[in-house]
Amino acid sequence: MISETVVVPSGKADLTGDLVIPAGARGVVLFAHGSGSSRLSPRNRAVADALRRAGFGTLLMDLLTEDEERRDSVTAEYRFDVPLLAQRLVGAVDWLEQRPDTADLPAGLFGASTGAAAALVAATERPRRVSAVVSRGGRPDLAEAALPLVAAPVLLVVGGDDEPVLGLNRRAAEALSATHAVHVVPGATHLFPEPGALEEVAEAAAGWFRDHLGDGGGDGPSR
Repeated sequence: MISETVVVPSGKADLTGDLVIPAGARGVVLFAHGSGSSRLSPRNRAVADALRRAGFGTLLMDLLTEDEERRDSVTAEYRFDVPLLAQRLVGAVDWLEQRPDTADLPAGLFGASTGAAAALVAATERPRRVSAVVSRGGRPDLAEAALPLVAAPVLLVVGGDDEPVLGLNRRAAEALSATHAVHVVPGATHLFPEPGALEEVAEAAAGWFRDHLGDGGGDGPSR
């Protein structure tokens, strides 16, 4: 098993990440955290643990540098900069492809909140490399222009009581032409703190990646 803290060059930025690849991994999932969060997000780390138990490698990384994080904590100028965050993800996807130990592993993206929009845009930039996308409480509406261009199968996981975001996700699903599904977690709110809610997110994500990671995207029918 590979388990290391890595530095991922992406454009002019050097980004810190935690890479874990279990022996015999069936793919690697790159996490894009939400606004104001980081690779240390307890929710994303819980999902990453579950994905590793399901046989997937994970890369949790900070999408902003330390200086950018400090500025963003005051100005919030970067957290909604979807094009910037998407390009950082594209750089990480390329970096995984260049590593001998991950080059042959199909890649998936798991995005939370604003990170979901960045993941969807990044998927359009690397359609042959990104095989599946999962969004947790995401804001796919922030990637509106990219939605019809996404080739990878997309799972949108939303809390049933997160009503504004649920509406945004249902409208975004209508714009997707690739295989997609909306998974509603009954009674859950935006951060899925309710008992069993995050576990359901992780189970749904693992199932989606199990079904689609390695398919190489594609333009299959929606569902």
